[in-house]
Amino acid sequence: MADVNTASAALLATIPSPDQGVWHIGPVPIRAYALCIIAGIIVAIWLGERRWVNRGGTKGTVIDIAVFAVPFGLVGGRLYHVITDNQLYFGEGKNPLNALKIWDGGLGIWGAIALGAVGALIACRRRGIPLPAMADALAPGIVIAQAIGRLGNYFNQELYGAHTDLPWGLEIYQRYNPTNPDDFLNGIAIGHVPLPDSPVHPTFLYELIWNLGVALLVIWADRKFRLGHGRAFALYVAGYTAGRFWIEMMRTDTANHILGLRVNVWTSILLFAAAIAYFVLAAKRGPREAPETLWSKDVPREDAASASAESSETHAEVAAAPDTVRDSAADKATEDPKPDPEK
Repeated sequence: MADVNTASAALLATIPSPDQGVWHIGPVPIRAYALCIIAGIIVAIWLGERRWVNRGGTKGTVIDIAVFAVPFGLVGGRLYHVITDNQLYFGEGKNPLNALKIWDGGLGIWGAIALGAVGALIACRRRGIPLPAMADALAPGIVIAQAIGRLGNYFNQELYGAHTDLPWGLEIYQRYNPTNPDDFLNGIAIGHVPLPDSPVHPTFLYELIWNLGVALLVIWADRKFRLGHGRAFALYVAGYTAGRFWIEMMRTDTANHILGLRVNVWTSILLFAAAIAYFVLAAKRGPREAPETLWSKDVPREDAASASAESSETHAEVAAAPDTVRDSAADKATEDPKPDPEK
């Protein structure tokens, strides 16, 4: 009985891992990793659209930008992973075609951001809007999407740290795949047999929590200081890389090193410095972009002006009104969307 109680106490003092990260509906695999990425993209688009409209931009613009940015970002994320972990796909005994199997995991955030920015730039130029302003609107949503994406690592039972006895240690189990014993990613944990280092630091969870904190920081700073010209995005990059630096140092998965440090540690250091420099220098460009500079060129100017006036008037009413009447002010704006020309 004592042994059972001890085992139960140990289980309650740790975080269990899911038994599997892939389910099948007939021959179709449903991967938790992919679902988390899709959910993150949806949240980023939804929040980005709200922030863009609140800044004076035209509705629907963020979705149009995403049509270009998302596929570019996925390709960029995969390229970054393949380049920085090339030993997984090239060399003796390796199959280079595995580099195309994005469904098996492996996306680098900085490749996704870099090439995603190229796609966003193309879309912004087509719409006639400034990329830095769009980046500011998207910044909190992007880092929230990263937080959601880290849940995919939890289901894949990957990217964790060293052994720990802390109460939030992560239990990791042996997974079995009868068709391919070396493919643990598509395996199932049977009997919850722990791996030798279990429990371990859940570094994916540390990054998830950190990312949500960065999102709150960016939203707060943007509202208080009315950041513009890409400064909210720079704050996101600085905040994220500050956390990624120490979290990356805790991870025990295989990675390439330069001068004794993991590649992503160096990337975090360089991008943090660049983001801080940009945040300071961009302040010289003056106040946040005027709403009229955010109107898409394919929207009639009078319609854009009306939408901007409506948005500004509604926000001013709600901000100035007492809490008890804010809901009625918002309802009034919904019922009468066109601003009174006499005002």
